[in-house]
Amino acid sequence: MPLSSAWTALDHLLARIRPHREPLSLLVDGAVVVLAWQAVYLFRLGFERWLSARPSYDAAVIAGLVALYLTVLWLFKVPKGVWRFSGFGEIQRLAAACLVAGLLGATVVLMLQLNKVPRAVLALHPVFVLAGLAGVRLAYRMLYEQMLAQQRAQDGSLRRALVLGAGDAGRLLLAGIQHQGWSVAGFLDDDPAKRGVRIAGVPVVGALADTARLAQELDASHLIVAMPSADGATRRRAFEAAAQAKRPVLTVPSSEELRTGQRTDQLRDIQPEDLLGREPVQLDEAGISGTLAGKVVMITGAGGSIGSELCRQVARFGPSKLVFYELNEYNLYAIEQELSERFPHLPLVRLIGDVKDLDHLRRTLAKQQPHLVFHAAAYKHVPLMEDEDNAWACLRNNTLGTYHAALASAEHGVERFVLISTDKAVNPTNVMGATKRAAELVISSLAQEHPATRFMAVRFGNVLGSSGSVIPKFKEQIAKGGPVTVTHPEIIRYFMTIPEAARLVVQAAVIGESGQVLVLDMGEPVKIVDLARQLILLSGHDPEDIPIVFSGLRPGEKLYEELLAHDDETLPTAVPRLRIAKLQPSAAAARVRRGLVEPLQGLHPTAVLRAWLDTEYHPAAAQRTS
Repeated sequence: MPLSSAWTALDHLLARIRPHREPLSLLVDGAVVVLAWQAVYLFRLGFERWLSARPSYDAAVIAGLVALYLTVLWLFKVPKGVWRFSGFGEIQRLAAACLVAGLLGATVVLMLQLNKVPRAVLALHPVFVLAGLAGVRLAYRMLYEQMLAQQRAQDGSLRRALVLGAGDAGRLLLAGIQHQGWSVAGFLDDDPAKRGVRIAGVPVVGALADTARLAQELDASHLIVAMPSADGATRRRAFEAAAQAKRPVLTVPSSEELRTGQRTDQLRDIQPEDLLGREPVQLDEAGISGTLAGKVVMITGAGGSIGSELCRQVARFGPSKLVFYELNEYNLYAIEQELSERFPHLPLVRLIGDVKDLDHLRRTLAKQQPHLVFHAAAYKHVPLMEDEDNAWACLRNNTLGTYHAALASAEHGVERFVLISTDKAVNPTNVMGATKRAAELVISSLAQEHPATRFMAVRFGNVLGSSGSVIPKFKEQIAKGGPVTVTHPEIIRYFMTIPEAARLVVQAAVIGESGQVLVLDMGEPVKIVDLARQLILLSGHDPEDIPIVFSGLRPGEKLYEELLAHDDETLPTAVPRLRIAKLQPSAAAARVRRGLVEPLQGLHPTAVLRAWLDTEYHPAAAQRTS
């Protein structure tokens, strides 16, 4: 019979007997108890006497011990265990059962004064039984996994992985995925002390620099990065090494995800934050808690990418009430359902509202009386907002909406008002950036008129993974086989993750003073075309198979974003990589305020913004840079 047919026949046999697992388990365990008794006599007395030296009542003693052991095993629910998943927990249960049964058996034999049974046999028998019971289960598991591997190799479903990282995470990963259709070919680690070491029989075969070569030599179908506790630079280096192998790349959850309850063997695809390779911002948790705990917090745009993450972050610090203000019905429903489950004791207020409606904002703040307002409601898609009709909507939502939210907050005694701004507000070349710059000027003006409320803005770059960002778009294009579209070969952007952005905003509410703009030191900017190439490689494709097409800069785009205007002065804060930009006084603030109260009539929205911002706004700059 061919080997493949033998494995198939064995699989069918195991499937047929599986419904009778418990009685068969007891039958095998009873046989192990008998064999262990024989083995102990053989070990203790040798071949010459292991039969002749036994008392006449030996058979009765064996029968009594079998009954005793099976009863104890049944009480410990050992027969309910699934042998193909046997591990350390099952061995612990067997050890406890054998200890109890061994002590009871020895006690009964001694009480009945069966003195011809050697004391050493009574002492060693539970040890031999434990070894036998554990041995048959582990042997079954090894046989089952070998059979499964052979079958998956035949039908092509076996995945052979090379694991980057031979630490605790790699060891736990190995224990968890081997019964999930994975075979681990080897580990890679830069620690010289681990070179040549075997982890559960799997060798550490090289360093991270050897990834591409060893993936080829070991015929790995996938690469798994198992370095959750490594710093950001090391993890990024591991992803870059994995990308060169041109195999699909997976990763274990990050250290933060592991703290939330995820397991090491819950593999996932590469996420945006994995590609940044930057250490997360360290926050003043005590200061944030002191500011938010027991306070009423209101978040406008609560269902958006940033707004919903702000809701999650704020909820962690125990506010007395969280007020969601959102125009999109479904987004409001989604974030309310999520936080109701995660924070069942936190009062949530769900409000459909438009920040352009000043009367509704005033009624809302009068009723809810928030202490802090995070203003995240905004239109942010740059090319879309360049159309004239959309530009008016953007101007009204981003600038007029900010004015309404900030004014209503000041009128109703809000302690702190935080505007979510953008790097596109610096020397803006597009409507979206110009409206955000005008919004910054609005709160700067209100900060002088209403000193009882702290008005501040937080300015950051592009957010990875948010709606409309490049990562989901690139992944979708790669899944379709390409091409991947990039606007320009030299376009660069600063990036951060959604949780990082939200934490920055929350931290700003604590340390910011009125009239300030807080800016994150976002490190080095990322070239978009390099990001696209890395995603193609990490998905297991060759860049030659999935082309990158340059579509040209879109309306309003520029090659390089800035976080600070050239004349801005920055000061460090107590939070690393978070700086304060003290903006120079600007006559534009007064023009913006007058324009919002007495709108300019009959002008194109870009003309309105140019009239407000004067030399700050350069709507043709994007075209000049291309």
